[in-house]
Amino acid sequence: MSSFGQVFRVTTYGESHCKSVGCIVDGVPPNMSLTEEDIQPQLTRRRPGQSKLTTPRDEKDRVEIQSGTENGKTLGTPIGMIVRNEDQRPKDYKETDVYPRPSHADYTYLQKYGIKASSGGGRSSARETIGRVAAGAVAEKFLKQLNNVEIVAFVSAVGDVSINRNPTNPEFQNLLQTITRETVDANQPMRCPVESVRDQMAEIVTNFKHKQDSIGGVVTCVIRNCPIGLGEPAFDKLEALLAHAMLSIPATKGFEIGSGFEGTRIPGSQHNDPFYVEDGKFKTRTNNSGGIQGGISNGENIYFSVAFKPPATISQEQQTASYEGVDGVLAAKGRHDPNVTPRAVPIVEAMAALVLADAVLIQKSREFALSVVS
Repeated sequence: MSSFGQVFRVTTYGESHCKSVGCIVDGVPPNMSLTEEDIQPQLTRRRPGQSKLTTPRDEKDRVEIQSGTENGKTLGTPIGMIVRNEDQRPKDYKETDVYPRPSHADYTYLQKYGIKASSGGGRSSARETIGRVAAGAVAEKFLKQLNNVEIVAFVSAVGDVSINRNPTNPEFQNLLQTITRETVDANQPMRCPVESVRDQMAEIVTNFKHKQDSIGGVVTCVIRNCPIGLGEPAFDKLEALLAHAMLSIPATKGFEIGSGFEGTRIPGSQHNDPFYVEDGKFKTRTNNSGGIQGGISNGENIYFSVAFKPPATISQEQQTASYEGVDGVLAAKGRHDPNVTPRAVPIVEAMAALVLADAVLIQKSREFALSVVS
């Protein structure tokens, strides 16, 4: 489906080469200050053409608020937002009428619906994430006003080059505590804040671009000042909701939180996070849990990583089969990212914000119910 969330609910619309993309956001509290200036910065960080290592598609991605606000204040009614597609080239995708692109959604969409978008990846295209990022900016403003919540994502790996994400590494934990979006964006074009590997990442992506190929990577995200008590028992654990959100982003192939897979290598005596009390507040001396225990936020930093595969559309000739079942060769045209991680950074942040905003409103409704019956 195209909707996400229960109380803070987002519905996105649009295909890669249609007239516009956007979203409707329902459940936004009334009387919150909100204008296009609150939303545009994240869309600008996501937009194509930011460097020589991203797709050259020329889209300004200017957002327009269509409903739900007056005089810069939210009304409590659905907020509609639109971004118009300006640089469409559907002719670049004529070959996909004959051949499904390997590892793309052309074949599966046709099998599912009996029809597919004639150009680009349709709803599977990363262009769909514009609505997510716009909605996420609204959620972030709400969370910032609520509890000064900070959400920062950055590129932590490209190919076989990676920063040390071991949870016991003090430099990594310090990075999670201090990293800002300004620091991330200052490390262009890769948005990796660790100088020792940043340039290596850029060189790897450049080499794959020159070979008309692609390469994958990892985006790590930290959430600071998250309220305690978010997340539901059993099926809607906070980490499960985050995993759902992240793996719904195009090109994702993996999710880990806290110690992740590294945590399987150490005994429980070392993995457990001991509690201590400071200024009357419970804290943990380590954070292998990644800020979530029993599916519920505990007040520590929430941190996780998302794996992105190499983009499926490349300009090399690839052996494939036509829709009629005849072997052939496809050399895709169009404009594509050789690596998606730098542009995925604001998308990861947006989906994290949507999860938290929804969880906050659910928890607030529970707290209100408790105050009524007590």
